[in-house]
Amino acid sequence: MTTSTPPLREAARAIVLDAQDRVLLLRYDENGGFWATPGGSLEDGEDYPTATLRELREELGIDEKAVELGAQLAERSENHVVGGREVRQVEKYFLVRTSAADIDPARATQPDEIREYRWWTLAELRATQERVYPEGLADLVASVITGDIPQQPVVLD
Repeated sequence: MTTSTPPLREAARAIVLDAQDRVLLLRYDENGGFWATPGGSLEDGEDYPTATLRELREELGIDEKAVELGAQLAERSENHVVGGREVRQVEKYFLVRTSAADIDPARATQPDEIREYRWWTLAELRATQERVYPEGLADLVASVITGDIPQQPVVLD
């Protein structure tokens, strides 16, 4: 019996915080609905930081000059379905600082299936009963807010 390994899909994601330490999440309707951090797959020849900035521009119309790209905070690997086929997605999460005023969905060139975006306080993130990806995001955001930036990327479930 042969078991095939799903193809690799590398993805860059942003943990976007504003000056009030709120985190930006995007809502999608697929799979019963969920909230997730902005981001998406790398393009040919692209590195993770470059992809992170491109995804913010494409999904939310954020000008790269308005963004402070920080350290890689976390990573996650998971098999899931993208575009109707199973892939092994490897995600790297980068800290991004920007303001709510820098988001301009009218400039977004690829809003994908985003239904809405919302800034969440840490308390709201911890209290929600809605699905939020990645799991462990609230603890990671809490660490960043208190200045405890991980020296090595945290592995998320």
